[in-house]
Amino acid sequence: MSQRKIFFYIKILAIIGILLAVYLLWQQFFHPLFKPCNINSFINCDAVVSGSVAKTFGVSTPLYGLIGYIIILIAAIWRKTKLMLGMAAFGLVFCLWIAYQELFILRVICPVCIACQVVMLSIFILAIKADKIPTDHRL
Repeated sequence: MSQRKIFFYIKILAIIGILLAVYLLWQQFFHPLFKPCNINSFINCDAVVSGSVAKTFGVSTPLYGLIGYIIILIAAIWRKTKLMLGMAAFGLVFCLWIAYQELFILRVICPVCIACQVVMLSIFILAIKADKIPTDHRL
């Protein structure tokens, strides 16, 4: 796979991540009546956006995701492979911490959070591939 394609896929994934993070922020701040993510007491985003995982160091947890995905998108646009890889590595560790909190502390599954985790894992794998390919200055 060419570096151009990898950057394209990372941009698409980052945009998906941004949309997912915005959705979680919207759920957290506006508490809408329509909550498609809340299926039952086990598969439930509301437990995550209003529970102990809702804030990290006093800041809304989905905001960290939004900022991270924006930085990854900018890094992909500017083809800053090391920044993209670093943010994806941090994001992946952060996502794994959130997954641990969801499953073992809150005992819930948040489908949107799982989607964010899959997106971040995909970005991380692609960023590793992009970092291994010699830079093509003709892009």
